[in-house]
Amino acid sequence: MRMQFKRIVCATDFSDFSNRTVNYGIKLAKEFGSKIYVCHVIDLSSVAIYGEFQLDPVGLQNRVMKDASEQLEELIGKQHKEWEPLITVGHAADEISRIVEEKDIDLVVAATRGRSGLKRLILGSVTERLMRTLTCPLLVVHSPGKEFISPDDQELKIENILVGCDFSPDSGLAFEYGLSLAQEFQSELHLAHVIEASIYQELHKTETPIEEELQQEIHNRLLQKLQDMVPEEARNWCTPQTSLLDGNPYEELVKYAEQHNIGIIVLGTRGHGLVKSLFVGSTTDRVVRRAPCPVLSVSTKIQNG
Repeated sequence: MRMQFKRIVCATDFSDFSNRTVNYGIKLAKEFGSKIYVCHVIDLSSVAIYGEFQLDPVGLQNRVMKDASEQLEELIGKQHKEWEPLITVGHAADEISRIVEEKDIDLVVAATRGRSGLKRLILGSVTERLMRTLTCPLLVVHSPGKEFISPDDQELKIENILVGCDFSPDSGLAFEYGLSLAQEFQSELHLAHVIEASIYQELHKTETPIEEELQQEIHNRLLQKLQDMVPEEARNWCTPQTSLLDGNPYEELVKYAEQHNIGIIVLGTRGHGLVKSLFVGSTTDRVVRRAPCPVLSVSTKIQNG
């Protein structure tokens, strides 16, 4: 099933870093024929953001919104015709989630870092909260590193896609998005399952033939389970690379992405794994913060919301 991104929200706080979300949105919009909403959330409770006291809150809000509108116009320029500015007042994560529901958004693009101190709007905790509350996928842009966009008008290209698989419903949905993107961009698809060493520590402590045979059997079954995820019709154009990784989940996924020149990682926000929870809470957050490339976060809330 081809995943559609017909309505995309790019969230920015006007920092140089978060403004890069717009470039991603424009490139994706040209690929999918999408409409872009460029969103800026004003937090008037943080007076220091705008450098003046709230002696005239209505006047202040009007001035700030006018300034934000001008910045959005300058940011987009003539790069994309089908776009709409969205300037709201409130908490960034709450406002973006509300917009997603009202506009029936298919994808949100946000950054992991923005302004520092009191001036921050789109960063860290906001992005983490969006991962847990959005009913659409979230593309998280990282610090400069491996990117699948370029400043010129060349065709968007993603050569390698990594999907973290723990066989939970959320990681199953992540696989569907990864497979769809791989077909869209003719990418090589990598499927990886991480076995935490602590789970199998007793097997690693012994070298008896029986235990070695049991360990190999477990590995074989996991690899087969990864391979079975790919439907037969997809094998006509896709030969996925399946891997079992041993260690800390987020460390191993980040390391794999670095070693295999991954252009985007696709993860489910929640999971339960075969033996132990894998993609939950801080694990997903850590992958998002440390990955050398953008991360697409999805949740079954997309289907159930």
